[in-house]
Amino acid sequence: MTGRQLDFYFDFMSPFAYLAFHKVPELCKRYGLEFRPHVVNLPQLKLMAGNTAPPNVSLPLKIRYLSKDLDRWAEKYGVPLIFPKSLASEKLNKAFLYALAKGEGEVFIRAGWDRVWGEGADLADPALLAELANRLGWSPESLSAWVSSQEAADQYEASTQAAHEAGVFGTPTMIVGDQMWWGNDRLMFMERTLQQGL
Repeated sequence: MTGRQLDFYFDFMSPFAYLAFHKVPELCKRYGLEFRPHVVNLPQLKLMAGNTAPPNVSLPLKIRYLSKDLDRWAEKYGVPLIFPKSLASEKLNKAFLYALAKGEGEVFIRAGWDRVWGEGADLADPALLAELANRLGWSPESLSAWVSSQEAADQYEASTQAAHEAGVFGTPTMIVGDQMWWGNDRLMFMERTLQQGL
């Protein structure tokens, strides 16, 4: 196997990234890959790729179908999925970078997604960050201050730019070596490639 790490690109607003996260770390362990998560600003990433289509939530016919499809995937994986009140993920995305600097990135992703897509917590609720900070033994005040800082904004922008330069245009995206897969529904193809000794 030539690649020893799997780069996982996500935005907390993405339910399909939430679903994929329930499988990807396990696949990394199975095939001896380091799991490396990268947070992105998904709406900005789409625009950088030239995708100016309206968001799915503004298209009633499409969101009706996607909601059913998400329920099917959640049932298949045996995980809860509750659509949150809003998809304002910027603060939670930036908070991941704080967690990453502490060496707790994967733990934070799991805790954040459990609350948001697993339990339907509002991404825009200011209390969500404080709750997660307390759960992980951090200072809520320190996390809140960092999320509002210029440093957080700069790191968030840089992470999104780096994803764009890697060829990422949506979430979830998984990259191993020179191979890329976009979407929770591509995990079967990814695993087939890993089985072949990528």
